[in-house]
Formats: sequence, C-alpha cells, structure tokens
Amino acid sequence: MKMMQQTITNEKTTPAPYSRTNPFHAKVLKNVNLNKDGSSKETRHIEFSLEGSGLSYVAGDALGIIPANDPELVAAILAEMNWNPEEEVIINKQGETLSLKEALTSYFEITLLSKKILQQAAELTENEELQTLLLIENANQLKEYCYGRDLLDLLQDFGPWKGSAQEFVSILRKMTARLYSIASSMNAHPGEVHLTIGAVRYQAHGRERKGVCSVLVAERTEEGDTIPVFVQPNKHFHLPESVDKDIIMVGPGTGIAPFRSFIEERAVTKATGRTWLFFGDQHAASDFLYEEELTQYLQDGVITKLDTAWSRDTDKKVYVQNKILENSKELFNWLDNGGYFYICGDKDRMAKDVHNTLIEVIAKEGSMSQEDAESYLNDLKKEGRYQRDVY
Repeated sequence: MKMMQQTITNEKTTPAPYSRTNPFHAKVLKNVNLNKDGSSKETRHIEFSLEGSGLSYVAGDALGIIPANDPELVAAILAEMNWNPEEEVIINKQGETLSLKEALTSYFEITLLSKKILQQAAELTENEELQTLLLIENANQLKEYCYGRDLLDLLQDFGPWKGSAQEFVSILRKMTARLYSIASSMNAHPGEVHLTIGAVRYQAHGRERKGVCSVLVAERTEEGDTIPVFVQPNKHFHLPESVDKDIIMVGPGTGIAPFRSFIEERAVTKATGRTWLFFGDQHAASDFLYEEELTQYLQDGVITKLDTAWSRDTDKKVYVQNKILENSKELFNWLDNGGYFYICGDKDRMAKDVHNTLIEVIAKEGSMSQEDAESYLNDLKKEGRYQRDVY
C-alpha cells in the first residue's frame, strides 16, 4: 500500500510537459514595431520569457501561439444574432461548457469558413441563396464565397436563422494554433524566445479584416501580458551539423525570422563557414527589419555577405531573385563547394520565383541543361542542402 501511495505522490509533483494541448503561458518581455515611419507595414518583434517552462528549441523550430479572437468581431456576432453573451454552451464532446462570449473569443475559429460549415449552417435557415450556393455545379462560387469571409458574413448574408446559439457553435471548428518561425537562438538568449510577426490587415467585402493572431500581437498585447505558447520542432529546416559549412539564406520580409536565429547561433558557436543573407522588402528607409543588428554582424564578420532588394525604391521593382541572378557566379561557386541554401517566406510567389531563379543560375553557371539543373537541385534537397520554410 505504501508503494502505491508513493506513486501517486510522484505523479502529482511532476507537471505535464507543455505542448500544443497544454500550452505554457509565456510572459511578454518586449513588443516593438520594427518598421519605421512611412512604412505601409507593421512588423512586430516580440520577446517571450520561457522561464520555468522547461521548453527548449533549436534554430529553425517554430513557436505555436493559441490566439484569441478580436473582441469587436465577437461583439458584432452577438449583436447580429441578439444572443446572450452569458449563455452557457457545450464546446466539445466531453461536455465542457463556457459562456457564449468566452467560447467565441477563445475556443472557436470564427474568421474562417468552409464548405462543411456552410452545409451545416444551411440546415438552420430557409434561405434559398445559401441552398443554391451549395449545389454541386456552384462549387467554384462556394469556394470564392468562403475565401476572405467569416462567421459574421455568413450570419448577415443568409438569415433569417432558426438555429440556437448552441446549434451554431456546434458547427464551428476549434481554434487552431498559429505557427511562427522562431527568430532567436536559445544559446544567445537563454530562457527566451523571439518572434517576427507581420500584422495582417486588409479590406474585403465591405469591412476591414484582421489576422487573428498577428493583430492580437500588434494591437492587444503589452509587455507583462501572457500568451499561451508551445514549441513545434522543425526537423526539415535547420543549420548544418558542421560549423564550417557555408550557408546562403533568402528571407525577405518576415522570412528573415529563422535566419536571425541562424545568425545568432553561428555567432555563439563561432562558426567558420561563410554566411550570406538575401533580404528584401518595399523601402530601405522604413522596412529594413533588424537593420542595426544585421549591419553589426556584417561588420563583425558573422555575416560574410548581405544583399538587399527594395521593390518600391526605384521605378523598376527589385526582388531577392534579381539579386540572386546578379550574384549567380559566386552563388553557384558556394553551392558547388558544399554550401547550403535556405528559403523562408511566401510560398506562392517568392519561394517559387527563387526556386526557378536558382535553377536558372545552376544551368547558366554549371553549363547544364534545364533538366540537369533541376536534377542538381534535387540532389541538394536529398542531401539536406536545399531547405525551405514556406507558408
């Protein structure tokens, strides 16, 4: 009996490790806008304390944030439906309950629509327009409708509704974590983790839209606040094991984040391999993220080469891929001598353009056909020397 008692005591004293399902409430140490006056962007540099969490990470990993929805959007939904914010609703299969306001704020995803949500909502209204939108032949219109719209749009567009608040929350998805590339090295900042987050704001369908997590950080998070976080390892995006390898990093905009962690890590480990960074954004004067730090690293020799591309400073738009082409001979030389190539940032445009430019450089400088250049790049990928962290 004594032995059993001992086991129970041990279980109580060992806290569960922090994870996606059990996030750590990290204190915000710093939250500043990296863009200067005149910029059309707002990019937050945010520092969290990991003290007491037992969490650790390596350069290349991501940090997950469990965000909360915009209180203004929640209030608009409650007002639209004339719902009682204090009404208790069941939020999951376990039968747990929250007030409706709290459920819409912190538990459910209310800014994203899907075909499934519209199909289930259609059972709560006689609205013919919604029934028509859901017909098989209107699949494209349905997809178009869901893009960039939220729960408030759905409620405003397809009433009158006959469903209860409980029936509505039952069709919503649970809030998903937002993942961000970590922008710090744990060796350089013990007990801390830093992120670089661009605030997402745009006009669509008659009102301003805001990124759930990015605007939470930009508008409603102050130093001293806590935010639920967890570490998400990224096995496919990391520094070479050997510190004597050359690395080439392409990270325009917030794509700079993991490369700040790479550079800090290489400074701490006194890496002997060369480091080349390509960074770009709209204006040199207002959008050069981490300019002072990067310039210092360049002076100290931690960064060997720094090439920047500013798309709005001249009549001709200059992007990182243009800078890669300008440096094609030297870049191919680095690659052909065992260098590693990394891309972080926008998947649809930038990463695709850089990928195609890289094939062009390999073909030109290696005197290869397009096919052979693609196969050369594939080999780099297999060797772990071509890595992408794109979103």
